[in-house]
Amino acid sequence: MPDRGMLDTPVGAARHNGTMSAIREADVEEGRRDFLAWRDAAKEAASNLGSEGDRLTVAPQTDRRSKAMAVRYSLHMLEIKAPGPGVEVRVAPWGAVKILDGPASDPHNLTPPDVIELDPDVWLRLAAGITNWNEEAAAGHISAVGERDDLHELLPLV
Repeated sequence: MPDRGMLDTPVGAARHNGTMSAIREADVEEGRRDFLAWRDAAKEAASNLGSEGDRLTVAPQTDRRSKAMAVRYSLHMLEIKAPGPGVEVRVAPWGAVKILDGPASDPHNLTPPDVIELDPDVWLRLAAGITNWNEEAAAGHISAVGERDDLHELLPLV
């Protein structure tokens, strides 16, 4: 059986700093299944590209709910791996989490000083290890503001 690393971390292991989790506890198992299915389909698609293929285009087609659950689950796993209030990671339209220690948001704004935004396919490629942070950043697929705008040390999640 392959090493699933973070995938076996129990729900509730992260401190949520008063924020809502990216996924409901009742949906974690479904999200895990959907993330693993997306990852497996993406790995197959990437291997079919050959050495000249562009992994930045890998985006397995899944139904909207499955992709949403995969995103929410993987954000939840990131939150467990790097809890804290310092950086907000947004994957619109399906979720956002605050991670890493550092200055929290001020009470008037609620957004920390460091914000990273990605689209769902970019996030899932990174979380699943299909691409890496530098590749996606160089292609202009990551919008990041703040001093801590690089998550390469936290990815992939599996």
